[in-house]
Amino acid sequence: MGTNKSEIVGSATENFVVTTAHKASIAMKEDAIKIAKELGTVFIPRRKFREYIRTHVVDFYYVAEEKRLVIRRDRTILFFHPSLAKIRRKNIRMGQRDYLLEALKLQGSERILDGTLGLASEAILIASNLNDKGSIVGLEGSKHIYMIMKWGMERYESEKWIIDALKRISIRNTLFSRYARSQPSDSFDIVYLDPMFEHPNMASSSMNPLRAFAVYDNLTSRDVEEAKRIARKRVVIKSRIEDSLFKRIQVDKIMGSRKSGVLYGLIEV
Repeated sequence: MGTNKSEIVGSATENFVVTTAHKASIAMKEDAIKIAKELGTVFIPRRKFREYIRTHVVDFYYVAEEKRLVIRRDRTILFFHPSLAKIRRKNIRMGQRDYLLEALKLQGSERILDGTLGLASEAILIASNLNDKGSIVGLEGSKHIYMIMKWGMERYESEKWIIDALKRISIRNTLFSRYARSQPSDSFDIVYLDPMFEHPNMASSSMNPLRAFAVYDNLTSRDVEEAKRIARKRVVIKSRIEDSLFKRIQVDKIMGSRKSGVLYGLIEV
């Protein structure tokens, strides 16, 4: 029996589609159709999904579930989960140092640009240390990571401190290089840049599902100059000890842990 074309919404432009969980509610189906239209791909009803993937190339697919949106690719699954932010907050409360927060030197009311949002764990940690006057604009160049993060962040309803932090974060689907050049000078207090590592920790279970969708553009000298132009106080850049970033980009100070291999370069402006 062929796929009922009247039930398919949109037209595929890449090798991915959108479906729902089994026994989908009307709301889940409506969410899936909306997501498919926004992404420019097709919605496949779940009961037709297995048949569809037998006759079409599907590299990965979105699933609208009751309380989350996920991407399934091979054996990996990508969805919004603030677990790393929880771990770091717990570590701080146990007296451990957090070099990112030390580098940022937060007073609480800062307007911050996170140029590489990713899974937003660091944005959530930073936002939890801001007051009601502080805010973060998070940029994500990948439309797939952006969609997962936007959907998940808007619907998160667990720990109150995370809910409060998320209210201070707005997310945009654009590249830092494009966004920064459109901003006036001194439009943010702090700019934070966390490009994908040259030598990543492949044992990171939280990061591995993201890698297939991430933007791997190198951070350039021009990007850093733009960051300095739009930052009123400082620019903070994240890298790994093994990477060449701080050999290419001059910073005023490098902080971090040799045990974790993560470094933060600080530029005062």
